[in-house]
Amino acid sequence: MQIHVVEPGDTLYAIATTYNSTVDAISDANELDAPDNLVVGQAIVIPIIGNFYFVQPGDTLSSIAQRFGMSYQELAQVNNFPVDNILPVGFQLYIPSQATREITSSAYIEPTSDTVSETLENAAMKNAAYLTYLNLFSYNVNRDGTLEAPPIGNLRQIADENNTSLMLVVTNLEEGEFSAELGHIILTVQAVQSTLLDNVINTATTEGFTDIHFDFEFLPAEDGEAYNNFLRTAKQRISEAGLFMSTALAPKTSAEQEGAWYEAHDYAAHGEIADFVVLMTYEWGYSYGPPMAVSPIDQVRQVVEYALTEMPAEKILLGQNLYGYDWTLPYEEGGDAAEAISPQQAITRARQQNVAIEYDNTAQAPFYMYRDAQGSLHEVWFEDARSIQAKFDLIKELDLLGIAYWKLGLAFPQNWLLLQDNFTITKLE
Repeated sequence: MQIHVVEPGDTLYAIATTYNSTVDAISDANELDAPDNLVVGQAIVIPIIGNFYFVQPGDTLSSIAQRFGMSYQELAQVNNFPVDNILPVGFQLYIPSQATREITSSAYIEPTSDTVSETLENAAMKNAAYLTYLNLFSYNVNRDGTLEAPPIGNLRQIADENNTSLMLVVTNLEEGEFSAELGHIILTVQAVQSTLLDNVINTATTEGFTDIHFDFEFLPAEDGEAYNNFLRTAKQRISEAGLFMSTALAPKTSAEQEGAWYEAHDYAAHGEIADFVVLMTYEWGYSYGPPMAVSPIDQVRQVVEYALTEMPAEKILLGQNLYGYDWTLPYEEGGDAAEAISPQQAITRARQQNVAIEYDNTAQAPFYMYRDAQGSLHEVWFEDARSIQAKFDLIKELDLLGIAYWKLGLAFPQNWLLLQDNFTITKLE
């Protein structure tokens, strides 16, 4: 795959010609809703085998070959370019596809009503082939240890048809919010724990789940060791049932990090006990916070590098958002929430507002600003092909187990194109 960033004057026809592709192939791959009206700064994925590289000042055959994991002799031969010649700036080199690494890929799916919506089922059908796990969010724990199950609709059938395993996600959600009080009960009342573990294991074994995933958030800090002990007990029972166990971890950068989201999450203990973990490396930019990238790569890297001091890389799934936000300015603490939007919606909105998309190289994330019809200023941050490729490159660099998406339902076709181009997805059955 090739990532092309639209420049002033670009047309889809000219882009297709540059990369020996076609207008229809590019339009279909990116699900372009206005292929004749591209947005300056918009990132487009070109569906070709391998990719092209345009020589930059200071480049040599050797430096380019090293960047793409090949020898300079091979690069020269593929492009029929004499090894002793000087590379002209702007010269187009073809880079053949490299062998892909196998990773674990998972995505949460969250039905929010009594049924699984057509939108969610369509998203599952479209993307399950690219997933090791489909994470059903969530089985909520009652105060007596019984479970409230979410609707599953046709998700089990969709998973089976795509050889995708199901993950049973257990949370301490209560009335739509993570409850510290409920979490405390689960972790400290033995009878509740026993009932809960009986229920989750029975549900998982009878309904075909492969992994039980604990996502207990905003626990009291003093319950951190109780959570560790609960996980040790749970792991023993879950393993005896022939199932995997995983956990979700808040994005910490040190063991001493303060805050209600972080303190009870012990990276070292989870890394020792669980089969794998999901680092929730997103929501730096969030609905009630100030505008910024949702998962800036510099912040994400800090979390992963800390995690690697506490657990092996082969246990880490990097959390990744499939959405962005549109903030109305000026931002006021306690004010209205930002609007969650898909990457596709973000591009459409930029086109409608006739603004160019910019790119923050530190955060590795696209953004733009516009004024609405009422004169209010907006700031939009979202994900695109460049930002997701930066996360894939981090997974490769640090040799992580894989990626976990929050969550299915918002359109981001470029992600799935690049995922299959960068990696081979593990299937468990």
